Amino acid sequence: MTSMVRTACGLLPPEPGVYRFTDAAGRVLYVGRATDLRSRTRSYWGDLRERRHLRRMVGQIVGVEAVVCASLHEASWLERNLLERSLPRWNRTRGGQEVPCWLVLDDGPRRPGLVLVWSEPDAPAFGPYLGATAAKLAWSGLVRACPLHLTGTHLDATDRSLAEARGVAPRDREAFGGVLRSLLSGDSDAAARVRSALTEAREAAAERLAFETASRIQAELAALDWLIAPQRVTGCTPADLAVHGWSDGVLFSLTASDGRLDRWSVTAVDADAAASKLHRTPPQWRDFAARNAELAAALRRALGPR
Repeated sequence: MTSMVRTACGLLPPEPGVYRFTDAAGRVLYVGRATDLRSRTRSYWGDLRERRHLRRMVGQIVGVEAVVCASLHEASWLERNLLERSLPRWNRTRGGQEVPCWLVLDDGPRRPGLVLVWSEPDAPAFGPYLGATAAKLAWSGLVRACPLHLTGTHLDATDRSLAEARGVAPRDREAFGGVLRSLLSGDSDAAARVRSALTEAREAAAERLAFETASRIQAELAALDWLIAPQRVTGCTPADLAVHGWSDGVLFSLTASDGRLDRWSVTAVDADAAASKLHRTPPQWRDFAARNAELAAALRRALGPR
C-alpha cells in the first residue's frame, strides 16, 4: 500500500502547500508543509536524512491528502493552525517552530520608523508574519530602501549623521511612510518601487566589490517577496469563514475558528449533500476550493476506497 501512496504523491503539483499522511484507520499520522508538494511527499520513501525519526511511520502510511496554497508563507500558517488544533502522533511540536511577528509603522514627525515586534501589539500593525529569519531580512530591506527612521525631527547625533550621509531629511518622511504603508497593504506598485531601490543598491555594492553586502541585499529581496506573498489563512480571515469545494463525490472543506483556518476535512458525499455547503464559500475562495477538491478526488481515485 505504501508504494501506491508514493505513486499517488506524483499527482501533487510542484507548488507550496500542506500535506498529511493517514493510516489504515483513517487517523492522521503527520502534517507537514512543503515548497514543492510532489517532491516533499515523495521524499519520505528516500533515506529521510534529517528526518530519521519518521522512518517507522512510513510503513504505516496508506493515504495522503494535500492543500495547495497561494504561497509558502500561507502554507506555513495553515500548517501551524492545524497543528495547534490537533497534534498528530508523529509531529513533535504543537504549532511548529516559527514565532509570529508584526510590523508596526509610525510615520509621525518626531521619531518615525518601522519596528518588528514579537508579541501582538495594541496599536494597528501589519501581519502577522511567520518566520523570524525571513521577517528580519524583509524588515532590513524595507528600512534600507525607505529609511523612514532617519526623517524624524528629534534624531540623535548618530542618526543625524546617517541622514546627512544618505541625503535624507524630514521632507522625505511622508514619501517613505506612504510607500511602506502601501506596500504592507498589498500595493504592487509600492512593492515594485522598493524592489527597484534594493536592486540598484545590490548592483552598486557589487560594482564596488562589496560582495557580502550585495549578497545580503539579495537575501532581503527574497525575504521581501516572502513578506508580501498572499497569506489568507490567519489574521485577515473572517472569524466564521467556511471554504468548501466538491468534485467527483469528494467534499473538501477548510473552516475557521477565531479568524484562523484550522480545520480541514475530506469526505465522500454526493452532489446534493455538498450543495448545501458550497454556497457558504465566498466568491474569492471558490477557485481555491474547486482546485483542492479536484486534487482530493484525484488522490481518492488513485488510492481506492478506504
